[in-house]
Amino acid sequence: MGYRSLADAVTDLERSGQLVRVAAPIDPRLEMGEIQRRVFAAGGPALLFERPVGTRFPMLGNLFGTRERVRFLFRDALDGVRLLVDAKVEPREIAKQARRALGLPGAAAHLLPLPVPARRAPVLANEATIGELPKLVSWPGDGGPFVTLPQVYSEDPDAPGLARSNLGMYRVQLGGNDYAPDREIGLHYQIHRGIGVHHAAAIRRGEDLPVSIFVGGPPAMTVAAVMPLPEGLPEIAFAGALNRRSVRMTRPGPGPWIHADADFCIRGFVRPRDVKREGPFGDHLGYYARAHDFPVLHVTSVHHKGGAIWPFTTVGRPPQEDTMFGELIHELTGPLVPTVLPGVSEVHAVDAAGVHPLLLALGSERYVPYAKERRPMELMTQASAILGQGQMSLAKYLFIAAAEDAPGLSVHDVAGFLAHVLARVDPTRDLHFVTNTTIDTLDYSGTGLNAGSKVIVAAAGEPRRALPREVPADLALPPGFGPARVAIPGVLVVGAPAFGADGEAGVAAAERFAASFEPKSALCTFPLVVLADDAGFAARSLDNLLWVTFTRSNPAIDVHGVGAFVEHKAWGCRGSIVIDARVKPHHAPPLVEDPDVSRRVDALAAPGASLHGLY
Repeated sequence: MGYRSLADAVTDLERSGQLVRVAAPIDPRLEMGEIQRRVFAAGGPALLFERPVGTRFPMLGNLFGTRERVRFLFRDALDGVRLLVDAKVEPREIAKQARRALGLPGAAAHLLPLPVPARRAPVLANEATIGELPKLVSWPGDGGPFVTLPQVYSEDPDAPGLARSNLGMYRVQLGGNDYAPDREIGLHYQIHRGIGVHHAAAIRRGEDLPVSIFVGGPPAMTVAAVMPLPEGLPEIAFAGALNRRSVRMTRPGPGPWIHADADFCIRGFVRPRDVKREGPFGDHLGYYARAHDFPVLHVTSVHHKGGAIWPFTTVGRPPQEDTMFGELIHELTGPLVPTVLPGVSEVHAVDAAGVHPLLLALGSERYVPYAKERRPMELMTQASAILGQGQMSLAKYLFIAAAEDAPGLSVHDVAGFLAHVLARVDPTRDLHFVTNTTIDTLDYSGTGLNAGSKVIVAAAGEPRRALPREVPADLALPPGFGPARVAIPGVLVVGAPAFGADGEAGVAAAERFAASFEPKSALCTFPLVVLADDAGFAARSLDNLLWVTFTRSNPAIDVHGVGAFVEHKAWGCRGSIVIDARVKPHHAPPLVEDPDVSRRVDALAAPGASLHGLY
C-alpha cells in the first residue's frame, strides 16, 4: 500500500534507519540548506529538523537524497508504473506477457482521483498566514524565502476540473522585494510549462486564474509535479499510480479542487497581467537567476493539517537532490522516447551541464544505406524533431549520433558518447545553428531572458580521427593564452585572458586565437578546444568540463573554429571547433556559500555536536 501522508513516509524511513531527527535549533536561513547539501553529497539520510528557527512547523530535507531511498519510497509501485508506460508503448506486447498483463489493472486502478467531502480533508483542519510558514533561504544572494518543493495546481479555464488540470513545480517566493506581506507571493513559471497554457486562456477570457500551491502530502505528489507526462495523463493521475493510492481531492466551495492530504495548501489567484519583481535566486545551473517580472499570486487563504511537515530541498550546481528526480524520470519514461520521436532510441539531458544546456541523443541513419560514406541525414530530421518537443526545445547544444555505428553506446555514458561523436564529426558540414531562438529562462549565457541560440552536432559513419590524450609537445599558444590541459580524450582546455567588459573585444580575442592556427597544426589534433578562465579547474573532472563549457557559452556567438568559413549560409571549420567558455559580463554570478555560515555548519558536525557523522 502507498503512503496516506508525508508523516507516514517519515515513519517508514525512520523505521528502516534512513531518517535522522535533528533536535537542535537550526536556522532555515542559509544553515539548513548548507546542511542538506552536505548530507546529500555524503549520501546521507533524510533529515527531520524538529525545531527550525522562526517557525512552529518541522522541516524535512533530503527526502529524495539517494537512488536507493527513492526506490524504497516507491518500491511497491515502480513495476506497475513501468507497466503502464509499456502499455502505452506497445499494448500488443503486454498482452502476450500474461503475468505482466495481470498487473495492469492494479496499476491503473489508482489513476482516477477520489473525491472526498471537505470535512474529511485533513489539509483544511487549520489556517495560518504566509508569515507563519518556514522561511527557507538557500543562498546568501537570494531575494527572499521561497518554496523549493511546491506542487502548483491549476485548471484549464476553458474546461475546469481534474481531467485537464496541471500540477507543476514552479518557484514560489514567499516574501521580500515588493510583495505585500501575507497577501502576495511570487509565482515564477518558465516557458513551456502547463500553467502557462492555463494562464494564457484566463487572459484571453479576461479572468483571474485560480491557483493552489500544495506542499507535502505523499511523496508521489512531489514527483508527479516534475514529471514530463504524455498529453492526456494528468499529474494527479500519475501520482495515484506511483503511490498505489488514488489521490484524494476535495472542493470546499466553488473553484478548483484541493489535495485533501497535502500538509499545506496556499490558495489564491493570478490576475491577467499582474507582475512584480521576483528573485534573484540560486538555481540549478549553479548561478543566481536574476530578478525579473513574473506573475503575482494574490493569497486568499493558507491551510495546513494537524502535525504538518514542511518538505524542502536546495538547488545549486548539479548534482543536487533534484538529480534523483531526473534519474527516476528517465527510468520511468525512457521507453516512451521512440513512440514520441520515431528513430530516436535515447535522449539524455545532462545534469552536470545544468540539464537544458546539453542534450545527447541516439538516433538512426537509414536514408541511404547503400552509400559508400555515411553522413548525418536522417539524424538531422530527428534532431529537428527533438528540438520541437516540449522542454527539450530549450536545449542549447544537441549532440546526436547514429546507434548503428556503435551497438551498446549509451547517452548516459557521457564521456564515451562525446568521444564517439568527436571521433566522427566533420566540422566542415556537421554543425547546424539555430539563431535568435528560445533557451532556458534560467540560462544567462544568451542575448536576453529566454533568448539565445542552439547548435546541433551530428555524427555518423566510421571514425575520422584518433582522439589525443596528451598535450602535443610542439603546441605553441598565442601570447596571453595557457596553460593547456587535456580534459577527456579529444578535448583540450586552454586558459584564456579574461573576457573583459567590452563584448566585441572579448569575441575578437577568441576569433584571434582560432585564426592563429592552421588546420594542420598540433592544436587541431583535438577536434574540440575549450577556452576557459581557469583551465586547471575546467579540466579537473568531467563534471567541471561540462558545467564550464555548456553553461558559459551561447553557440551562435561563442563557437569559433580554426579555418572557419561560411558557405551557402552554413558555418563550418577545417580544424578544431573552439568554444569560448569564459565568464562574460552579462552572465549571472556563480553560487558561493557564506563563510560564517559554513563555519557554523562545520561546528555542528564536530565530535560531540548534534550533527556529527552526517557529513
